[in-house]
Amino acid sequence: MHALITRRLASRWPMLVAGAVVALTVLIVPVAAAADGQSELSAARAATARFHSLDAAQAAGYVGLVADLQGITCIADPGGSGAMGVHYLDPSLAPELFDPNAVSSVDAATPELLVYAPGPDGNQRLVALEYLAIKSSWDATHAAPPSLFGQTFSTTPAGNRFGLPDFYSLHAWIWDPNPTDLFAPWNPRVSCPS
Repeated sequence: MHALITRRLASRWPMLVAGAVVALTVLIVPVAAAADGQSELSAARAATARFHSLDAAQAAGYVGLVADLQGITCIADPGGSGAMGVHYLDPSLAPELFDPNAVSSVDAATPELLVYAPGPDGNQRLVALEYLAIKSSWDATHAAPPSLFGQTFSTTPAGNRFGLPDFYSLHAWIWDPNPTDLFAPWNPRVSCPS
């Protein structure tokens, strides 16, 4: 009887091992993706912590105050679901905005834009990072849209309020919690002065 049980277990051993490998793969892959996203978020926080000071951000190259085609610099959702705030661009991190032949890249530690919420006293506080890539420049050297933090960038088509060609973007609300989502474009906690 003991020999029969041993033979049955031995014949099932390869199936048990295969099942364990599949189970571990299913569990480890999402954890690895989540861990990579978390490490990118940590890198972004560490790299941008000094930019709570707008003076430090501007000294580092974030000198382009972004305005839409109407000259509005505090960007709010026309639908009323919140705002983004005031964006400052580092032109050196988005060369494709100025040269269509420039190679487009994204890096968690070097966001193209810093986003500040205006305060009632006129001061601005860092609330989010925005990553940006012009779609045609990105697509020329990449097979898929950009992604960071485990998130694929959204696409904004030409004819947008900024007058830009199709572009990819991703917001990361790492300095002010967004109750909608860490990566949502609009934050209901941020508002622009009327």
